[in-house]
Amino acid sequence: MYDQRICKRFGDCLKTDSKAITLNNNGIHINRSGIPDPGKFRSTCISRALTISGENKSVEELLLEIEKDRPFYRFSDGGVTLSGGEPLSQGPDLVVLLQELKKRNIHVSVETSLYVNWKKVERCLGLIGTFLVDLKHTNREKFKLYTQGKISLVMANLKKLADSKENIIIRIPVIPDFNHSEDEMKKIIDFVTTLNSIPEIHFIPYHTLGIEKYKMLGMDYLFGTKKPVDHSELTGYTEYALARGLKSKIGG
Repeated sequence: MYDQRICKRFGDCLKTDSKAITLNNNGIHINRSGIPDPGKFRSTCISRALTISGENKSVEELLLEIEKDRPFYRFSDGGVTLSGGEPLSQGPDLVVLLQELKKRNIHVSVETSLYVNWKKVERCLGLIGTFLVDLKHTNREKFKLYTQGKISLVMANLKKLADSKENIIIRIPVIPDFNHSEDEMKKIIDFVTTLNSIPEIHFIPYHTLGIEKYKMLGMDYLFGTKKPVDHSELTGYTEYALARGLKSKIGG
C-alpha cells in the first residue's frame, strides 16, 4: 500500500503499478527497477529526502566544467582525478576526454582497481599522469570470497602497467578481517616490490562513512559492525614498506 504522505510530488511514481515507493515496518522501500527514468525526478523532492546522484555529460560539457577550475591548477599543481565506479570501464569517450586534457596540459590522475580487460588500460597509456591503483589483496581465495572477483586479473594488469613505465601509486585499503594483519600486508607489500617502477604505497584506513550511502541504496554493508582503523594501527605497515624501499604514508 502506498503512503501518499511520503512526497506528493512523487505522484508519477506512486500512481503506477510498479510499486516503486512503498512503506513498511522498516520504513520507506524504493524499488529502483520500477523507476525506468529516475532522471526526471532529479529536482522533485524539495527537502532532498530523496536524491539522484550522477548525471550524463558529454566530453564537451565535462571540459567546460574542468576549465572553470583551471586558474587554481597554476597555484596548486592540481588537475583532474577520474574516480569511480571504475573509470577505465568507460567507453571511447574516456579516451577522447583524456586526449583533450593532455592537449590542454591538464594533469590527470585515475583511481582504478584495474579490474578490466587489459585493452581498456592499454588505450589510456601515455594519457594519464598518475595511476592510483587500488590493491586489496594478493590471496586469490580471499579476494574471490569477499569481492566475487579474480585477483589474478588485477595482478596481471598491474604488472603490465608497471612494465609500461607509467607513474603508479599503490593504495591499499586496510580492512579488518580482510587484509589487516601483519602476514597479509607483508605479502601485498612484497608483491609490489617485485614490480617495475612503483616507488610509492599508501595505506588507506578502513572507515564507516559509506554505511549511510549503502542504506540509501538499500544494500547491506558487509563490514558495518567493524570499527574504523586508527592510523596508529598502520605504522608497522608503513615501516615495513619503507624498509623494502618504498615511499610510504597513511592516507592518500
